[in-house]
Amino acid sequence: MFPYQTLQDAEAALGRNLTFVETLWFNYSANKSDYFLYCHNILFLFLLFSFVPLPLLYFEIKRLAGFDKYKIQPKVRLSFAEMTRCYRDVMRMFFLVVGPLQLVSYPSIKMIGIRTGLPLPSGWEIISQLAVYFMVEDYTNYWMHRFLHGKWGYEKIHRVHHEYTAPIGYAAPYAHWAEVLILGIPSFLGPALVPGHMITFWLWIALRQIEAIDTHSGYDFPWSLTKYIPFYGGAEYHDYHHYVGGQSQSNFASVFTYCDYLYRTDKGYRCQKKILQKLKGESSNGSEQNGVYYNNLTQGFKSE
Repeated sequence: MFPYQTLQDAEAALGRNLTFVETLWFNYSANKSDYFLYCHNILFLFLLFSFVPLPLLYFEIKRLAGFDKYKIQPKVRLSFAEMTRCYRDVMRMFFLVVGPLQLVSYPSIKMIGIRTGLPLPSGWEIISQLAVYFMVEDYTNYWMHRFLHGKWGYEKIHRVHHEYTAPIGYAAPYAHWAEVLILGIPSFLGPALVPGHMITFWLWIALRQIEAIDTHSGYDFPWSLTKYIPFYGGAEYHDYHHYVGGQSQSNFASVFTYCDYLYRTDKGYRCQKKILQKLKGESSNGSEQNGVYYNNLTQGFKSE
């Protein structure tokens, strides 16, 4: 809640006129508590989990030729019932774990200093903070993900997420309740180290979830903007991790690939890429290449 009663009070305190965006923010949030603003995350997550994967669900059902050729595991076909069951399980976890966790975690947000007032952050401030959040989350998530692929972590917790060996968008948040809590820590560390504005925090939560849905999409679209981000893994990179499954000691990265490269946990994937490059020289049928890769070369990759 703002300490200003009117726009004129806010402008007097800042010593300048409010920008158009700041005026919108003032009109919306001036009389709302910080707790209420923070709880917007619950609505955002619900909308993201529900609607962002819908185009992928449509592609999976219709198998349109223009999109189906970009399917990473083309011979795997999930039924509409299987996909809706995945969404139902995600929503159950959302209402029983994710939502309540958001409701009770507000004191930590206040403690680290996430602010809601004016002035709003500049575009450069938002971008730089988001970059820090992604880097911090990526590095810490890498090590927690590796822990979850140990014998105990996988059998007790992480195996739930790997029930989908050919991931779909709705499978991004599909996980054991303990994994939701464990992997929530890396997401919180960035804002804790570099606290910013609530708007930046909202953007961080939204972008991270959209990115997770993208990497679990099961489609490698050549027009994806993420292909222009240095060291970005993407759907093909993470799809390999799911395909290999519980035996995987490769491709632990959540967003970027540098940790896998530095710690040599991308050997199986790089081996696969070399073989796929060879197949491309022997065949002109792209979908057939993928089918050969995912159905005839399994044992060599699963041993990595």
